[in-house]
Amino acid sequence: MPNERLRAVMADGGWTYSSLAEKVDVDPKSVERWVNLGRTPRRGTAMRVAEALGEDMHALWPALRPVRAERAGSTELVALYAQRADTPVSTFVDMLDQARERIDVLVYAALFLHETYPRLNDLLSKRAAAGCAIRIAVGDAGSENVRARGREEKFGHGIESRCRLALMHYRPLIGVPGIDVRTHGTTLYNSLYRADDHMLVNAHVWGVTAYGAPVWHLRRSGDGGMFDTYAESFDAVWSTATPVPHEE
Repeated sequence: MPNERLRAVMADGGWTYSSLAEKVDVDPKSVERWVNLGRTPRRGTAMRVAEALGEDMHALWPALRPVRAERAGSTELVALYAQRADTPVSTFVDMLDQARERIDVLVYAALFLHETYPRLNDLLSKRAAAGCAIRIAVGDAGSENVRARGREEKFGHGIESRCRLALMHYRPLIGVPGIDVRTHGTTLYNSLYRADDHMLVNAHVWGVTAYGAPVWHLRRSGDGGMFDTYAESFDAVWSTATPVPHEE
């Protein structure tokens, strides 16, 4: 069955089989099969195609949608994503934008947020102005745990540079009422993104960069569940984190 959506998007953008194949580094016959036979590419290829076309990968290939909570068997689990790279950035942005009471972010760097959504600081400032308490913890570039992560992921000093760059992105928010930015040197088992009773958990896998590791979307449904376990973990790290001072 032909992929009519892909066909239409390519036509609107003036893409040919050959031009799209060259852009995403595949054989033109592969593109032809996606369009005319409805074949589904590998996730990595699908991501490159979606980026080139300016489309949502899951809209082009519904078969690549995440596993839903009904199949995962937990009342707190909203969705599973095989990789963070499979998680639409809109999932993060929309969740944060809907927060009314609390936003917590625990990462080493997570540069993808600012790089793919440059208005993130504006969003956080507006939420804070509306009364939302915001806590952001990024990695201390000088900590041994950050350096160890770089060695484990074969990323070397790059992870330290990314931590510094993440802090540069968030630095304009330092001093904004309702927003607290700190650095931490803990072993980061999971990156956490919380907005009220919703949380995205980016699990970390030894030797795998964060974008290649799974993400699960949790919704708090009661005391003592998975959500609270991660929320308490955030609080424990936050208590050890160092406030970032104003630059003079």
